[in-house]
Amino acid sequence: MERLVSSYNYYLSIADKRLENRFGMSSIFSPILTLVIYGIILYLIRKIMENRKPFELKTFMIFYNLFQVVASFYNCFEILYLVIKMKYSLTCEPVDYSDDPDATRLAYAIHFYYVMKVTDLMDTIIFALRKKSNQITFLHVFHHSSMIVTGWLGTKWVPGGQSFVCVMFNSFVHGVMYGYYGLASMGPSVQKYLWWKKYLTQLQLFQFLCVVSHSLVNATQTECTYPKAFVYSTAIYTTLIAGLFVNFYRKSYLLKKSAKIGEKKAE
Repeated sequence: MERLVSSYNYYLSIADKRLENRFGMSSIFSPILTLVIYGIILYLIRKIMENRKPFELKTFMIFYNLFQVVASFYNCFEILYLVIKMKYSLTCEPVDYSDDPDATRLAYAIHFYYVMKVTDLMDTIIFALRKKSNQITFLHVFHHSSMIVTGWLGTKWVPGGQSFVCVMFNSFVHGVMYGYYGLASMGPSVQKYLWWKKYLTQLQLFQFLCVVSHSLVNATQTECTYPKAFVYSTAIYTTLIAGLFVNFYRKSYLLKKSAKIGEKKAE
């Protein structure tokens, strides 16, 4: 136990000091508490909604998704501006832990990304209030929950350097994704134009491929001082998530398409 506490204190000592007073960054218990509250809220909503009609939440969803779009694209282009200004490398860029204004600004942008992962949990709460249980899948809950953990770890120890690749790319994809959700929440008059839903999943899969490829390229660079533990863990985690998304894509589009073809042949 003493060794465990010693290790915990050591890793806290090498964490980024610029963010220790920012939202959710003071203790490892912050993401844990977030997930506990998330689970309790979902449980209570399901119990309360058992004998109630689902909420529509149309206006709330429009504004919520609009906020997510603006915040995601803002953070994406904020990071893009900073890394171009600082002339960051795509293949190997160590974390700058100094108080340099631009490096600190990038750290704040990555912390904002973590905060966005917390606000993303509202997706599940909306599903629960609307009694859309079919959308609260293992993939949905695991993805949102695990992003709280991985987002916190990355923000705590590597809020800069080549972390920008994953954060910037994911922020862009989420901007597009919430744009789709926002349009879908406007009702049938708009939904008929949203034929491109499957391409949104393809964009997410392309994102995972790029992130894993980027990690594998960096893993081969032995002289790069960006922490290899985060390189390997990013590659493994992203591969796992990609596998779940591939399974979702297969069930949602490929198998349904095959079933429709089979029905036409039977006719």
